[in-house]
Amino acid sequence: MKKLTKVLSLLVMLYGIGVLSSCKDSKTEGPANGPFNNGSGVRNMIVVISDIHLGADTAYAECKKNLGPLEHLLNQIRVSENVKELVIAGDLLDEWFVPATINTYAGSDQSDFVKRIAATNKGVIDAFNNIIQDKKILVTYVPGNHDLTITAENVESILPGINQVRDDVLGLGTYSPADYPTIAIEHGHRYNFFCAPDYASNQEIAPGTILPPGYFYTRIAALWVSQGYPPASQTVPVVTPNPNGSESQDALYKYWHCWENSLNLYTINNSFDEKIIVTNVNGFNGDYSVKDLLPYQASPGEEIKVDLYNGIQDTWEGRQTTNHVPVHTPVTRAIDSVSSATETDNQASLQYFMNPDSSKRIVVFGHTHVYRIKSMLNYKGEKCIYANSGTWIDHNPKRVSRTFIVITPQNDDLSSQTYINLYNFENEVITEMEKDSFRY
Repeated sequence: MKKLTKVLSLLVMLYGIGVLSSCKDSKTEGPANGPFNNGSGVRNMIVVISDIHLGADTAYAECKKNLGPLEHLLNQIRVSENVKELVIAGDLLDEWFVPATINTYAGSDQSDFVKRIAATNKGVIDAFNNIIQDKKILVTYVPGNHDLTITAENVESILPGINQVRDDVLGLGTYSPADYPTIAIEHGHRYNFFCAPDYASNQEIAPGTILPPGYFYTRIAALWVSQGYPPASQTVPVVTPNPNGSESQDALYKYWHCWENSLNLYTINNSFDEKIIVTNVNGFNGDYSVKDLLPYQASPGEEIKVDLYNGIQDTWEGRQTTNHVPVHTPVTRAIDSVSSATETDNQASLQYFMNPDSSKRIVVFGHTHVYRIKSMLNYKGEKCIYANSGTWIDHNPKRVSRTFIVITPQNDDLSSQTYINLYNFENEVITEMEKDSFRY
């Protein structure tokens, strides 16, 4: 049981890769009279929700029991007279958490896949569309890693009129509401070695692909879950450091170690040689084995090689540039911290608060499923606030699900504060979990 809990925790952190009903008697401790009520007739509240992970098939989708509650929460947001914006901070649609042996698009294409997601999750999609069509609350979507390659056209096809905020590279976006330029909302995956778009790797195999290794990692993890968490039946081939190697070889050894840890946890029934990972997604059209992903060497201490993602350890610097990462981190730090939710939180400080080129004072991420509000200082010594919006998957190990952030901006009154509140919606009750406030 302890091992299972540890495994599920890592899975959640790397989704990072770091896979409601009405509230009649709500328990709320918001800035005024509830999470969606600022005590005035002004629309200025910003609701941030992320990591819903809507799937095309309930046989393996991670959000099933929470669909009804989410629909009801969205209906509450819809009738609020004070909510100005609803921001979906990534991983709305899940193209990654699909067991490895399943053809994600079922022989069709991404457009059909997205439409299947909409049909499978009709109540939630309808609730979003009702808010969009009312035109009272701006609904904004930024992509996450699990919907990394889903195009703007395909999102628009099921959520017509939604405001999409995207970088000039596919799979990324950062949103600052028009009236609040000191706020930044993004998914947070652009700083993760396993999850950030990868425009360099596998181009000879899958021209144009941007899928990072976390995609394959998640396909394997989803297979392990679908197989009922089987016990280990095989051993990960050992790789040892290359004493005559370069920094590149040292980084590739760390990369192997990440896969070793993962495969010792996600103990699938299939042989590592078996071509079980069915792709036909984002340029890939073959079937792949675990060994295609796993670094190897002919004998201990010799050169370390890898087939898929060959050379990935050498492209991290350029990858950060392509992905518009302002402050670059070394590849060894990036590889060592792929499963660290804390590192994702630290990136909020590094990229925004401690960056002299940034004026952001409030940053909201998703991605890790580890909800929190954290006060930080910027490079000037000024108070800033980082928040993580958590997740809506059915099972969030050691933590609750159904979480969201509400930002209530300050007004011109010098006594007014900007409030950041973290809420959970459970058992017909909205409960405040954490809060902070400041004036800036």
